[in-house]
Amino acid sequence: MKKVILLALAVVASASFCTVDAKKKKKKEVEAAPVVLPVELKSSSDSVSYAAGMSITNGLLPFLKQQHGIDTAQIAIFLKSFEETIKAGDNPEAKARIAGVEIANQVKTRMIPGITNEFKDTPDSIEADLLYRGFTDALKQDTTHFKVADAETYFKQKQEADKKAKEEKLWGPNRRAGEQFLKENATKDSVITTASGLQYKVLVKGEGQVPQMTDKVQVNYEGRLIDGTVFDASAKHGDKPAEFRPDQVIKGWTEALTMMPVGSKWQLYIPQQLAYGERNTGSIKPYSALIFDVELVSIVGDKAEEPAKAAPVKAKGKKPARKGKK
Repeated sequence: MKKVILLALAVVASASFCTVDAKKKKKKEVEAAPVVLPVELKSSSDSVSYAAGMSITNGLLPFLKQQHGIDTAQIAIFLKSFEETIKAGDNPEAKARIAGVEIANQVKTRMIPGITNEFKDTPDSIEADLLYRGFTDALKQDTTHFKVADAETYFKQKQEADKKAKEEKLWGPNRRAGEQFLKENATKDSVITTASGLQYKVLVKGEGQVPQMTDKVQVNYEGRLIDGTVFDASAKHGDKPAEFRPDQVIKGWTEALTMMPVGSKWQLYIPQQLAYGERNTGSIKPYSALIFDVELVSIVGDKAEEPAKAAPVKAKGKKPARKGKK
């Protein structure tokens, strides 16, 4: 019985201490809470300033949720960091901490995903932890494995080699199919091959003037892949010929147009390096050899100083044989 009473007293004492401790913690938390003074707007400038602060938060919550995964449950933490940053002013240590957070977020959310995707399906892959370590070691001037310049050179070499390996894996068969087609096509009657590798066959011999680079020309055309698939034609864009200058189109067209007399109709067989090369332009896969039937209707004139009319749009919004950005 005595033991039971002692045990009960111990439990009660323990509970009392816990209650007191909890009250002390709560009191400390209350005491630590910052005092927020009421805002007094005493002038028009005060009101404008306050309203400006409120107005620039428009759309901030959706942005924080979308870009940073922050919802209303974390707003108090966000505000604490915001206020600390504002109060830090020009304090070098505070600025360094802020910069560290900003750069870390950029590396984590922008650079890592981009580099990781670039090396996807290549012989190498990106390990995030080692990338972070390389980043910090460079700033600490730790040259155990690389000097910064050597690391940059090595990375660029691997980047280029892996890009080529990836492209060969994805598009090598398409490139080789084009090369084989052109090799066989070059042996056919009436097919002429130029020094650049462009092949053409004269279907109709014109007797007119040969365009210069900056002459605006009118052209009817049809473009096909080597399997016969039509990917574009001037007839798809109305009953008028397309208009542009020879210096505005892919290299194969430029070369052909500056050799064709007006009234000519040629069939062009264009190697990938004179067409779109590594670019993926909708229905035209990278490294595709192309076939075009091209009729040079007329020369409008030398319009180098004026913007040329847009060439007809290809399938999926691309221009049929115009130069494009890589």
